Amino acid sequence: MFSTAEKKHYQRHLILDKIGILGQQKIKNTKVLVIGAGGLGCPILQYLTAAGIGTIGIVDNDHVTQSNLQRQVLFSYDDIGKPKVACAKERLLKLNPHITIETYMCFLTSENALDLFRQYDIIVDGSDNFQTRYLSNDAAVLTKKPLVFGAIFKFEGQVSVFNYKNGPTYRCLFPIPPSPSSIPNCSDIGVLGVLPGIIGCYQANEVLKIACNIGEVLSGQLLSINSLNLQQNRLKFTKNKTLQIEKLIDYEAFCGLPKKHKTDISPEELKQLISNKNLCLVDVRKTMEREHFHIGGIHIPLHELHQRILELTDKETLVFYCQVGQRSRFATDIAKEKYPQKNIQNLAGGIDAWRSAFNLY
Repeated sequence: MFSTAEKKHYQRHLILDKIGILGQQKIKNTKVLVIGAGGLGCPILQYLTAAGIGTIGIVDNDHVTQSNLQRQVLFSYDDIGKPKVACAKERLLKLNPHITIETYMCFLTSENALDLFRQYDIIVDGSDNFQTRYLSNDAAVLTKKPLVFGAIFKFEGQVSVFNYKNGPTYRCLFPIPPSPSSIPNCSDIGVLGVLPGIIGCYQANEVLKIACNIGEVLSGQLLSINSLNLQQNRLKFTKNKTLQIEKLIDYEAFCGLPKKHKTDISPEELKQLISNKNLCLVDVRKTMEREHFHIGGIHIPLHELHQRILELTDKETLVFYCQVGQRSRFATDIAKEKYPQKNIQNLAGGIDAWRSAFNLY
């Protein structure tokens, strides 16, 4: 059942009331798919690995950057520029060589979600965007898998378990996605470094409870945690029995995100234009962000753009950029209204995409 080495590794579980040998065997037999190897994914993966989940799958298409290291504690400076899934697997198997880790260096999409989910018993959502959350929810419902959810915002986090024994789902709690213009990104607003560790550990705790069939699973409840005052609140919600999920859809369109904005320009396209004398690059990030790294041009923070728009009169082509391409897209709209005849573009994916495209880690 367990090797001598495994017995030593899991000794504190084997003597623990409610787990013991039978519980640890359940943990070993469980297959868990973790979506995202970022802030939430790192602590989730570490604790599930240490606990002995038999098979762990990791879905992530990103590379390690220096800004990740503030909170993504699986990685180090030596990992910068490398695929997160590869670094995570190497580090996790050093923590526990008795388990199996499968990696999928890709985005979770409507094309691959169902096939991936069917291979696992429990799905853990460590993503950072609404389109992936709705996709994960719907795929979990269609494959009849419990979905352990976590989300973070600056100093606050949320945890819940959806579709547990056909219980309430993410759509029961949030039937309609928010407007894209109202969604901040941690690249834009920041996040307390320890917060994803707190929330990720709560998620890992729910996985172990489900695997061992112990305790009260956080189904039909949304736990909110404020890290500044440690206040916790529970919001209870019920299943929407009229809601029918029959197939996966285009989740970017559902969340109001165009696949490619008409003003978007890729890093490669921008690099070819930079020598153009009629081009003006405009960085709309905060001063502190620009001091960390920039690709040139003038600096006009987004909140100052309305007042300083006349500074952009001279150039025929304007290219706005920010950290991930969200604020700069709003900037293009402002500039288009003032200068309808100019060629105005947005660096798609922002600085993150630029550094990834040219390996500037």
